[in-house]
Amino acid sequence: MHISQEPFDETLVLHVHGNRIDAAEATNFKELFRSATQEMPHRVVLNLKGVDFIDSSGLGAIVSAMKMLGPNDRLELCHLEEAVQKVFRLTRMDSVFSIYETLDSALKEPDKSLM
Repeated sequence: MHISQEPFDETLVLHVHGNRIDAAEATNFKELFRSATQEMPHRVVLNLKGVDFIDSSGLGAIVSAMKMLGPNDRLELCHLEEAVQKVFRLTRMDSVFSIYETLDSALKEPDKSLM
């Protein structure tokens, strides 16, 4: 897994490259996220396109990533595959994160999340 960065106005988009965020990748994910957000952007959009599996460790890693940001900063998610969306719904994490169908919708309409 690796994460690439793409600045967009005042938003930092992080693209997750790899199809799983699970127990084997959770620590790596957190380290990559911490490294990518050292300049403390106020809004981070995590693009999960291509991630087709997430387990409780992966979900915990994303929650930890959110907590790494400042109290007035936000982590938003986009492009969740069906199985990943289901995990967020079942754990009610869809009420914690703003989730967008696509990256374009996250960037164009930051207040109109999917869930």
